[in-house]
Amino acid sequence: MTDSESAARGGVAVGWLRAVIDVRPAELRALGWSWLYIISVFISYYILRPIRDEMGVAGGVENLPWLFTGTLVGMMAVNPPFAALVARLPRVKFIALSYRFFAVNLLCFVLLLQSASGEQAIWIGRLFFIWTSIFNLFVVSVFWALMVDVFDTEQSKRLFGFIAAGATIGGIMGSSLTAALAKQVPAAYLLLASAILLEVAVFCVGRLSRLSSTLVAKPTGQPEERAIGGSVLSGLSRALKSPYLINVSIFLLLYAITSTFLYFQQAEIAKKYFTDRGARTAFFARVDLWVNILTLGAQLFVTARTIKRIGVALTLALLPLLSIFGFATLAWAPTIAALVAFQVIRRASNFAFARPTREVLFTVVPREDKYKAKNFIDTVVYRLGDQVGAWSYAGLGALGLAMTGVSVVAVPISILWLVNSLWLGRKQRLLEASVLRSDS
Repeated sequence: MTDSESAARGGVAVGWLRAVIDVRPAELRALGWSWLYIISVFISYYILRPIRDEMGVAGGVENLPWLFTGTLVGMMAVNPPFAALVARLPRVKFIALSYRFFAVNLLCFVLLLQSASGEQAIWIGRLFFIWTSIFNLFVVSVFWALMVDVFDTEQSKRLFGFIAAGATIGGIMGSSLTAALAKQVPAAYLLLASAILLEVAVFCVGRLSRLSSTLVAKPTGQPEERAIGGSVLSGLSRALKSPYLINVSIFLLLYAITSTFLYFQQAEIAKKYFTDRGARTAFFARVDLWVNILTLGAQLFVTARTIKRIGVALTLALLPLLSIFGFATLAWAPTIAALVAFQVIRRASNFAFARPTREVLFTVVPREDKYKAKNFIDTVVYRLGDQVGAWSYAGLGALGLAMTGVSVVAVPISILWLVNSLWLGRKQRLLEASVLRSDS
């Protein structure tokens, strides 16, 4: 293909994409590799998610708080080795090692699930629940860390919604695959497909890193492929020293607490209405599928326009505002239909608006914070929120509070979350202006 033909095709592709998002010709190839990367990661995870949820229910809903405790402990154990890799290796190498570690783990679970039965299978299922919960946050956090390192703040506002749509497409494909095959194909075989997709993600990381310095990112004064340095515990220390990162942590903590409330209620409903394990897995997959379908349209056509029109602060505030009204509705009408509808709309709003906008917050921090502090916040802090939510839910249940009581408690939590969102948006705007001044 000649240069003129390649340019013509690139022009057509850019023209088509510009009907959806504001993308520049120099960003096109990096955007494509970002899409393949996130699609691979999310197909891999959404193949596992319904299997994880079913195993969690099979092990007893009353035991879920302990599984969340195990997840937090596991996340704390994984974080320092990852920080050590970040300090010593270029980003291509530490991301590849991290993903291949999880792929090897999946192969081990394939062997365990094929040989397990009875009570042993229940305990392996609990271990898989914990492992998948760690895997989910870790691989997705690493993806977005690379994105905020490759794209600058201005680009992130234009492109992150569209990139997040790749996550939704991956989620739809993974959910559909599991929903269609869960009753006919053993879970172990689905895990093999998930492991292969992680290797596709590793290939995309290499391509993105080669493109970033010349096609996408602004000069930073530091070669992108040089080891970042710093200490093993700097993710924790830097996250706790910065008021900005502390408030990012609070945002994620409050989101996780309220999400856990809804997750436990959904698990109870599934156990009550579906007695067959395959049927429960298919139910969880269908919920994921509807969430992803609803999210996709918003990410493709609404997210970037919303951030541009109302700004980071108000876009961040959309999810806590929805949560205030949603929990208030559940307190007034605690029905199964209302709970499922709220869960679907809330998760879709998170993926379409809160998640891509939250990633914009990290584009104005130093590179070390983008990988270490961000990973600590996305994993340990998030799972700490799960832990607080899980045991709070158990405590509220012990006090005799059902869906109505839990929803009443969640309303003031959501109000606090709304205030936090508005502060973060304002602070991000000030830091962005400071970065622009220093670059000029």
